[in-house]
Amino acid sequence: MTETVAVLGTGIIGAPVARNLSKAGFAVRAWNRTAAKAEALAGDGVRVATSAAEAAEGAPVVITVLTDGPAVLAAIRAAAPAAGTIWVQLSTVGEAVDELIAYADEQGLIFVDAPVQGTRQPAELGQLIVLAAGAPAARETVQPLFDTIGKRTLWVGEDGRTGAASRLKLVLNTWVITLTHGVGEALALAEGLGVDPRHFVDVVTGGPMDNGYFQAKSAAILKNDYTTAFSVDNAEKDARLVLEAAARAGVRMDAVEAGQARFARASEAGHGDEDMAAGYFASFDK
Repeated sequence: MTETVAVLGTGIIGAPVARNLSKAGFAVRAWNRTAAKAEALAGDGVRVATSAAEAAEGAPVVITVLTDGPAVLAAIRAAAPAAGTIWVQLSTVGEAVDELIAYADEQGLIFVDAPVQGTRQPAELGQLIVLAAGAPAARETVQPLFDTIGKRTLWVGEDGRTGAASRLKLVLNTWVITLTHGVGEALALAEGLGVDPRHFVDVVTGGPMDNGYFQAKSAAILKNDYTTAFSVDNAEKDARLVLEAAARAGVRMDAVEAGQARFARASEAGHGDEDMAAGYFASFDK
């Protein structure tokens, strides 16, 4: 494949997305607000652009992988892709998807709403789950990209302009937030009560409460290894997006509200750039 793809945003998810697309034979141009992050991809055959506009010029597909809705909108405005360009939006943006859709309509862009489920390691392995909504006419073009960066694509709508995929991502993030704090609080209580935390993990392992996420996050906390797969600050942002959407829908989200506060406390304690498992530290006044 030699099709040109522009990737705007080369952070924890964007960098491996760009790298994997390049390895698969796509002609990838990458841009990032912090230039060094994009420049690190040059050895992987990625052409590093000095601006979003340079990355997007003439590219039939532009992918955005940034922190939130405002960052995505700023990047796509700066890129100014031509009418008819397919814009694949991989970020978690919550209700801000409506603003992105409005911009796409205004500029004549074909909007594919495609947030991804997964963190650093699945992204590096090309094992993300792509939640996608987009016009059937765009699928033939974007499916090979999704097959490269992910292990599965779940098409949830035939019009990216419904925001269906972005809203599904909020539902999934609600579960992730709940799991993360469940593990963290249980281990924090074990420490507080003088219980060997390994006994807790041993009882759960292999039973109906066990899962891969539990094993990964409990191991991180027990090893005091908070290498970032997905940061506390990004998790706090995602929790806020869930709460904003829930408020619009008239749904109470008590657990997510508490979870957002926990992530905020952990960030204030200096753990914002660490993995979201570091929400564990919100349980302690130290």
